[in-house]
Amino acid sequence: MNIGDFAFLIPLLPALAFVITLFFGKRLYSGGALIPIGAIGASFIISLLITINILQNPDQVIHQSVHWFAIFNLGILIDPLAAVMLTMVSFVSLLIHIYAIGYMEHDPAKPRYFAETSLFTAAMLGVVLSDNILQMFIFWELVGLCSYLLIGFWYQKPSAAAAAKKAFLTTRVGDVMFLAGIIILFASLFQAFHGEVPEGVYLLQFSEMFNHIDALAAMNATILGMEVSHLTIIALLFFGGAIGKSGQFPLHVWLPDAMEGPTTVSALIHAATMVTAGVYLVARTFPMFLSAPDALIIVAYLGGFTALFAATMGLVMNDIKRVLAYSTVSQLGYMVLGLGMGAVVGLEAIGVSMFHLINHAFFKALLFLCAGSVIHAIGTQDMRQMGGLLKAMPITAGTMLVASLALAGFGIPGTSIGTSGFFSKDAIIETAFVFGEYSHDWIPYIFAILAALLTSIYIFRLFFMTFTGKSRNNAKAHEAPSIMTVPLLILAVFSLVFGALTLKPFIAFMERTFDNNVISLNIEHLATLGNYDLVLEHGPEPLFILWLPVIVAVAGLLISYLLYYKQVIDVSKVVSRENPVYKLLYNRYYQHKIFTELLATRIVYELISLSADYFDRKFIDTIVDGIGKITMSAGNFMRKIQTGVVQNYVAAVVAGVGLLIILFRLIVEVI
Repeated sequence: MNIGDFAFLIPLLPALAFVITLFFGKRLYSGGALIPIGAIGASFIISLLITINILQNPDQVIHQSVHWFAIFNLGILIDPLAAVMLTMVSFVSLLIHIYAIGYMEHDPAKPRYFAETSLFTAAMLGVVLSDNILQMFIFWELVGLCSYLLIGFWYQKPSAAAAAKKAFLTTRVGDVMFLAGIIILFASLFQAFHGEVPEGVYLLQFSEMFNHIDALAAMNATILGMEVSHLTIIALLFFGGAIGKSGQFPLHVWLPDAMEGPTTVSALIHAATMVTAGVYLVARTFPMFLSAPDALIIVAYLGGFTALFAATMGLVMNDIKRVLAYSTVSQLGYMVLGLGMGAVVGLEAIGVSMFHLINHAFFKALLFLCAGSVIHAIGTQDMRQMGGLLKAMPITAGTMLVASLALAGFGIPGTSIGTSGFFSKDAIIETAFVFGEYSHDWIPYIFAILAALLTSIYIFRLFFMTFTGKSRNNAKAHEAPSIMTVPLLILAVFSLVFGALTLKPFIAFMERTFDNNVISLNIEHLATLGNYDLVLEHGPEPLFILWLPVIVAVAGLLISYLLYYKQVIDVSKVVSRENPVYKLLYNRYYQHKIFTELLATRIVYELISLSADYFDRKFIDTIVDGIGKITMSAGNFMRKIQTGVVQNYVAAVVAGVGLLIILFRLIVEVI
């Protein structure tokens, strides 16, 4: 049998582990942790073997499909894009689950935790495996449900319960847009078939969607007096779903509050699952974005702005996990920016974006797990109460430094020396330069460079405040047990070497995603539909441009070193509520007040909800109450007629019959 025949087990095994752990976890070691670890480990092995097979023969991808109902199917599609995602999700999730044995050791709800994280992983693997957009959406919603359960895992805390609801409701906004896009897509494809879909054709399969892009491109809708392509509408609605899941502005507000869950949950959400789903959605449907006029430009601008916007808030957070949360939002912005660069570089955009997604999974999981070790050791998340942990926690400090260097993007341009983040983030910045060079639009490039500087400042601020200087906490810090440090060391190795070893082969492999035995597309033709001029071959960038990201990374390190290690100036004089810039950043641009007090309270509650309530009480209730009163009055009248005397009833019958006879005679005479 071919290893591809076992592909269905990749999400099924963690799903079965969820059921077993939920019902029997209390009777098993460490809350049943070994069940999901074994299941996810098996999923990783199957994913890795499939990826190796596809690497050897990228033209022959795995596609399995069975009829579901009507013109819908259930199916599996594993091409280069899905293969690397499956391998990354299962591998990083496996390491996080192993780490969680130590981290969750004393939590009485371990069985529920491991059951939910196993289902979370299964749902994300289901998103990646899906061969049609409807099946993908079903797993997409399951991912959202699991995130709600895990963010609110400690539901006894009001802040955790509130954060879970905020995440669920915020991402629902994007999900509604995603669903609307699917509905419009289905209606448009149904129209393209003139209402007669041949047997065996499933409209929402990715292959069918892409094969009918020309038909979709010919359809237009009038919106506010402007002709807009159906493809643009569908693509932007899909992107709305990605904005919610992948925390792009303005639906990023749930991600920092998601820190209320266990740190291992934060690592899962921010590295291996959920937030990467949105980026994967855009990459999976990239041919539609490439064919949709203006869609990729909007993607690029929003991604670049998010990268810079989130980085500014990371500068002033004092909660170690919140700093990393804003870092995640910023790096997701880079990935989305990279996809938007497809307006110029075509399929290369998928390669650079997904390469950063994979590398980010390694160093961001490492950052969160290192933060978890620190919190586990000293019992606080406030960096102002840390410091001096380098000697007490050398493994955690060393691996955190590696992850910080990877996030900041340290390396030597033109060589194979550098962290994984250096190779992937710099590739995105370089494509942004190519975009500016050929379109004369430098805004995305400026966003990317400024965000790179701020990234280096905030991550080394975190490192120096946490591990250097004098201890500001009375707790006796200690290194984490080996069950926690071994995953840190493994992730540190990948954060260091994966980028250098795989850059060119990875991007070339990704470009084969839409050229195989299932999906074969003419990318240049699709770009013509979207009015994009592709630069399929661009020369090496100027030396200064190659070095500029490294220069700003070093500058950020020096700024943090001088401010938070050498303390050349009193930071407290700058970091003051009297400083309007600091106050603006610390209050996160007052997003919470805007969303809760203005939008939720003033508009949704006071304007819409209270108006609806008034309409319901004064109009709807009046109608309902009036019908009730009329019915009661009629009943009271009819009740008086019911005397119980038989003679009265006989008289009424005789009178009624008599009236009917008279009425009948009159009708006959008239006729």
